[in-house]
Amino acid sequence: MPATELTRLQRPRATDEVYEALRQSILGSVFKPGQRLQVEEISLQLGVSLTPVRQAIQQLAAEGLIEVRPRSGTFVAQLNARDVEEASDIRCALECLAAESAVQRITDAELREFRRLLERLGRVLRYERERKQHEEDNRQFHRLLIECSGNRRLAEMYESLNAHLQIARIHSRKTGWAARLPVEHAEHEKIVAALAERNLYRVQQALRVHILRARQSLAAGLDS
Repeated sequence: MPATELTRLQRPRATDEVYEALRQSILGSVFKPGQRLQVEEISLQLGVSLTPVRQAIQQLAAEGLIEVRPRSGTFVAQLNARDVEEASDIRCALECLAAESAVQRITDAELREFRRLLERLGRVLRYERERKQHEEDNRQFHRLLIECSGNRRLAEMYESLNAHLQIARIHSRKTGWAARLPVEHAEHEKIVAALAERNLYRVQQALRVHILRARQSLAAGLDS
């Protein structure tokens, strides 16, 4: 009987590592919206050739996180108010779709995690530097809803879309954000209460109010 042949394992491609490094730098505000990216400099800093950098940039451009302008250069994407409104509408549809499965599948452990995040999101923030952690907790809150749906394809679509909105949050003017926190927290409380009741109608209503209110605030904070 012939020996079973196994495919040789491959190390992660340099392109994948460069892609992840650049994506995290964009979403982490290391590279700012509208900033020009110097391909040669990135290549030197990451210790790779130009080829994986260019390939990673092509992937990020396909996702809309980077803009490649002929005869001008490569830039981190910027979003205007209309972009935010359209992306937020799709986000609302995806989260409401996720809720259809989540209300049937959600476990007591997941509800406890929602309440833990809710407690963190209810903390009083006094300093601008605390905003970054608050926004991460907020993202985790909404990702948890998507995870509760058990729909992998939906999760992939949501993560890609959320990256664009994260760029908008970075680019948005920061004035007035603290004053909106009590409203945001009350909206989160309604979402968790409805999930605990397994009440789809109430979950979806709470999500629509929350996401569309956030859409208006975020769009208003962007330059047109």
